[in-house]
Amino acid sequence: MSPRKSDSRERMVSSTVTLLREFGASATSIDRVLAHSGAPRGSVYHHFPGGRTQLVEEAVELAGGFMSGVIEAAMQADDPVAGMDTYFAVWRDGLVESRFRAGCPIVAVAVETNDEAPHLARSAGAVFAGWQEAFTAVFRRHGLPEDRSRRLAALVVAAEEGAVVMCRAQQSTAPIEAVAAEIHTLLAHALSNRPAPGRTPDIH
Repeated sequence: MSPRKSDSRERMVSSTVTLLREFGASATSIDRVLAHSGAPRGSVYHHFPGGRTQLVEEAVELAGGFMSGVIEAAMQADDPVAGMDTYFAVWRDGLVESRFRAGCPIVAVAVETNDEAPHLARSAGAVFAGWQEAFTAVFRRHGLPEDRSRRLAALVVAAEEGAVVMCRAQQSTAPIEAVAAEIHTLLAHALSNRPAPGRTPDIH
């Protein structure tokens, strides 16, 4: 079978995600993407008239959507604590499988100054906000108050991203395992102390 016309486009976006994870945003050039994806050079401006900026932006969208799917799948469990364990296990396994070379592509874009395309940082911020909203919805569904749910969601995303950076630097899964264990305990405690339906918790 001959490849579909969209194959080169999909390969380039997928390769961009991989390169962002391993090398960061500034090192993810068009030439590197072409070499990694095997796509013909003529396909770059055919599929991405916005050039490298458009390619990176679409990679951010793809990676963000993928992890949103992981969150949704992990947290569908009746036990949100078990779902959270699964979420952290996905990140840990990715680190191990890549021998600590692959981090988060969203962080790679968010932390680098890009005066020519400031909207890339905004796109990364929107992805993080989406993940936080997904966790917030799960916690709300399991009876936690709105404010507490939002704080916990922010903590989960921040702790996971920080742990991934530390794991790569230390070449060890110890940071993410420690964070996962603490989040497990914190979430279990929060759920065990959630207010009963129809009751407003006492404020001291």
